[in-house]
Amino acid sequence: MGSYREAYARSINDPDGFWRDAAGAIDWERSPERILDDTEAPIFRWFSDGTLKTCWNALDRHVGTRGDQLALIYDSPVTTVVRSYTYREMRDQVALFAGALRRIGVEAGDRVVIYMAMVPEAVVAMLACARIGAVHSVVFGGFGARELAARIDDARPKLIIASSCGIEAGKIVKYQSMLDSGCDEAAHVADRRIILQRPQAPFELRKGDLTWDDALDGAEPADCVPVRATDPLYILYTSGTTGRPKGVVRDNGGHAVALRWSMENIFGVRPGDVFWAASDVGWVVGHSYIVYAPLLTGATTILYEGKPVGTPDAGAFWRVAEEHRVSVLFTAPTAIRAIRREDPDGKLTAGRDLSDLRLLFLAGERLDTPTYTWAGDLLGIPVIDNWWQTETGWPIAASPRGLEDLPTRPGSPSVPMPGYRVRVVDAAGADVPPGQEGSIVIGLPLPPGCLPTLWGDDERFVRSYLSAFQGNYLTGDGGFVDADGYLYVLGRTDDVINVAGHRLSTGSMEEVLSAHPAVAECAVIGVSDPLKGQVPRGLVVAKAGMTADPAELVAFVRERIGAVAALRRVDVVTALPKTRSGKILRGTMRGIADGREEPVPSTIENPDVLDALRPILRRQT
Repeated sequence: MGSYREAYARSINDPDGFWRDAAGAIDWERSPERILDDTEAPIFRWFSDGTLKTCWNALDRHVGTRGDQLALIYDSPVTTVVRSYTYREMRDQVALFAGALRRIGVEAGDRVVIYMAMVPEAVVAMLACARIGAVHSVVFGGFGARELAARIDDARPKLIIASSCGIEAGKIVKYQSMLDSGCDEAAHVADRRIILQRPQAPFELRKGDLTWDDALDGAEPADCVPVRATDPLYILYTSGTTGRPKGVVRDNGGHAVALRWSMENIFGVRPGDVFWAASDVGWVVGHSYIVYAPLLTGATTILYEGKPVGTPDAGAFWRVAEEHRVSVLFTAPTAIRAIRREDPDGKLTAGRDLSDLRLLFLAGERLDTPTYTWAGDLLGIPVIDNWWQTETGWPIAASPRGLEDLPTRPGSPSVPMPGYRVRVVDAAGADVPPGQEGSIVIGLPLPPGCLPTLWGDDERFVRSYLSAFQGNYLTGDGGFVDADGYLYVLGRTDDVINVAGHRLSTGSMEEVLSAHPAVAECAVIGVSDPLKGQVPRGLVVAKAGMTADPAELVAFVRERIGAVAALRRVDVVTALPKTRSGKILRGTMRGIADGREEPVPSTIENPDVLDALRPILRRQT
């Protein structure tokens, strides 16, 4: 672990020197002299006296050397459209739309809410905001009116940009009613709205609305505007919040430096490579690794409007990887589990030339060992678990393939990345021994690229993240570190249940259940019990063509964990409720099982799944 250990040690012992060198990969208008600014600790800033142009670094600077290389490939199986854009074409389209924004009064510092499907114009809109110094806030297309209104009121945008609809497997999601209701419900009123009309479900324009084409008509291209490194690039609201949402702020300087460093050193991606993050621009993965990191690196990025299964089948990912010569694929474990469930023998890879695919990265939810093993065996390439959050913007822990080919271990996202002082602590904040579970925290300062604060609310940032363990950022996840320094993330700390005084991790039980040969995917939740306080309940989806016996599954867990697991009930169900980003809605299921009237989350992918589960979850015996 020589190269990794050297890089990590330097990032901790000499952060100024480490990140000054990393900043050399970015073009600066004014190179920073002050690397870490701690004058307002515990709120830290990086490169505070530097100025730069994020859009220039993502597009313009590549035009001279790789202007005819593809910057973006749009692959949409739901519309049967594939379009490609060179760096020169992207620069020109972004510059023109930036000019359109400026013509209607958007200036540096103004906020712009983007509520769009996975279409190239969404990427253009994000980069156009960056080009003129405006702050974009992408709201996942299809979010409900209440959540949209809350984000509008918090960001107070001058402009809203929306597509008229999204398209999913077999259905069209019309955005009109949700956008109109969200705008009507919000106290803040944006000056204008720009609507990208999609032929599948056009908008009925309101007074003052512009179509995308109308906005471009007569616009003049805009040059990049330099901004301070500490100026906000975007606001991204954390999903699943209650009350006023938390607006995670991403600055320009630290963001550009961290993502550029991560692309080459963690993901092993070089200029000219084809990188595919199979996510959505509404989530942090889409911001970091569909839009910004690949373009800052000079790679080709793929924007995919489809699903891992059903568009048209479980071979969709392999078709995209072959056709576009994908070098590195990054997706969620849920996507691979869905593919495995539909095609357990991997027959749909037959005849596909995947020789360019050299790495598979998985993040977004805990990676179970069977999925990790299945994907590695099927593809014959390293499978790299990695762990991070909306708040951090790039991996906290991974196997850094550009630094060193560290061996991976099932169940572990490997080791902390440079700049992240990862610790596992007990309730008093003291470090626990290797192998002992505790709360995962990160010592301050967080490295560049992480949130410096919440939008408009420094006090809430400190209260929410920095107050539980003085001098540390609270990740909200629990886990342990082994004797070799490998981190194991067992899930959110609220997924640790207390059974008759014993603290048990539902993640550990899920790991065992998922190893059963009949199980495609599973969830374990803690539900209230009058005698023991809480008891675990398992929900399992069987593999296609197989039968899962609940009694056998209970015995399987007890055999491997022991009677202390206290798991006595497993229900076999047809599907688990998930968000559109693939996260299982454990908290919602837990609330229903405890008898609460849980609202249907706005992020849910299929509400029918939750409706089908309600009577099962409420069944007491």
